[in-house]
Amino acid sequence: MRVTIDNPPTVPATNGYYSHVAHVTSGPLLFLSGQVAFGEDGEIDRPGDMTRQSEVIMSIIERLLAAHGATFADVVNIRTFATDLSRLREYGEIRSRYFPKEPPTSTTVEVARLFHPDALLEVEVIAAPPAPAG
Repeated sequence: MRVTIDNPPTVPATNGYYSHVAHVTSGPLLFLSGQVAFGEDGEIDRPGDMTRQSEVIMSIIERLLAAHGATFADVVNIRTFATDLSRLREYGEIRSRYFPKEPPTSTTVEVARLFHPDALLEVEVIAAPPAPAG
């Protein structure tokens, strides 16, 4: 395996659903830009609905990963920018569906606002997909 998830006993245990370290030993890395819940019409899907926006964002990320031969299992880091951390559980319930095993490393911060006034979240990931065959 070229990615090792590690939570060494020499540091405090994580207090959430994330890992301390993802060690990538070889192969390509894929950096995705931050994604917001834009629908096919170019508008934010369901302003005010954290659960729906989380679902849309994860679906977009899933399709971007797939376009490059990757899946959520290849994600080594996820960064979340949220406008209201008191609603983090809504996002977390959706996110945990996509990372049922060892979670990636993670950063989550609250921001005053995002570039679109109806966006509640922006999520970016780094993935270590398998090297292309050939």
